[in-house]
Amino acid sequence: MRFEGTDTYVAPRDLTVAVNAAIALQRPLLVKGEPGTGKTVLAEEIARAMGTPLLTWHVKSTTKAAQGLYEYDAVSRLRDSQLGDPRVSDIRNYIRKGKLWEAFESDHRPVLLIDEIDKADIEFPNDLLLELDRMEFFVYETGETIKARQRPILIITSNNEKELPDAFLRRCFFHYIRFPDEETMRQIIAVHFPEIKSRLIAEALRLFFEIREMPGLRKKPSTSELLDWLKLLMVEDIGPDVLREHEAKKLIPPLHGALLKNEQDVHLFERVAFLNRRDGSH
Repeated sequence: MRFEGTDTYVAPRDLTVAVNAAIALQRPLLVKGEPGTGKTVLAEEIARAMGTPLLTWHVKSTTKAAQGLYEYDAVSRLRDSQLGDPRVSDIRNYIRKGKLWEAFESDHRPVLLIDEIDKADIEFPNDLLLELDRMEFFVYETGETIKARQRPILIITSNNEKELPDAFLRRCFFHYIRFPDEETMRQIIAVHFPEIKSRLIAEALRLFFEIREMPGLRKKPSTSELLDWLKLLMVEDIGPDVLREHEAKKLIPPLHGALLKNEQDVHLFERVAFLNRRDGSH
């Protein structure tokens, strides 16, 4: 099983190497990178390319590692026992399988995405080490051991909100998705908008990368935001000449709400544009 990208996902060579190395080593692939660089979509595309099921575990600040194994609903069982429900005789009726359990039981080798692992408590990654190493876990309520039928392809994403434990990092194959350069971005645009005119791409990319390089910007626009902006430009029939005219007059780009996502960055851009217009008039 080798991953080489898909018709809808442009995967740079270093990324495909990392994915295939993690699969060969049977280790989790830990993926970091700026928001919007395709970390989450990567797992979806690996599953699609390999024709395997995708299971997604979205991690929140309140998520506990045990929830990935299973959860026992003792409250419902107590309530049902008070109501005389015959289901209470089988404790399995009150055990809810987690994503790891689903992955272990899958008939086909699945891709398991643990998304944004750094959102959880610092102990969360360490609490998964034993299960990820042994590919099995014990269910105390039923006395059974759940063993993986085959080792899932494990993709773990992180936005670097907090440091991950060394013991966890040692068990992962690591890859940082660099922000696409202009040539890679052109390939990504071509996948999503094959009919778009090259002049519009050239003007839009020039403005996009200028915005990203602006000092003091709180949130740099991402690949997904560029694609949204291009889609709006085409829907509104805004051509490259309009973008060039805005640049010549040092005006904020049309439909900038697709690129700039907070008022501080909009005000920053407006101030810079004003200063550029003033300097240009002297």
